[in-house]
Amino acid sequence: MNILFFLKPKSEVAYLYEDYSLSQTLEKMEYHKYSAIPIIDREGHYVGTLTEGDLLRYIKDEAQLDLKAAQNTPLEAVKRRWYNDPVNINCNMEDLLMTSMNQNFVPVIDDDRRFIGIITRKDIIQYFYENYRECLEDAEK
Repeated sequence: MNILFFLKPKSEVAYLYEDYSLSQTLEKMEYHKYSAIPIIDREGHYVGTLTEGDLLRYIKDEAQLDLKAAQNTPLEAVKRRWYNDPVNINCNMEDLLMTSMNQNFVPVIDDDRRFIGIITRKDIIQYFYENYRECLEDAEK
């Protein structure tokens, strides 16, 4: 099955640019109520994923609780503990499933490593569950 069937396109996904400030990052994550969000560069290449935990560790380690100072703090100053592995647009369902096992969403990139959207783990699990149910029904016949 083509993974594009599951794709939530970039136009429908909140993401961060790597040159955002800490303040812009906090505002965007709060607005969308995300616990993890993709980061791209200005050319659209996937850079990584930022989590709430990354932000909390940065605030704890840097004692950065001043929102005014956060306006001048670049997002790149925040160390990311986790990297959500992306998949290529041409990957198969098995690779998509394996990649999704340790992340809430899977970033999808094209052949030029440009971010084109995400696939949520929920959609992947739902697909495999429905196929499992179909197999059970066929076995009962």
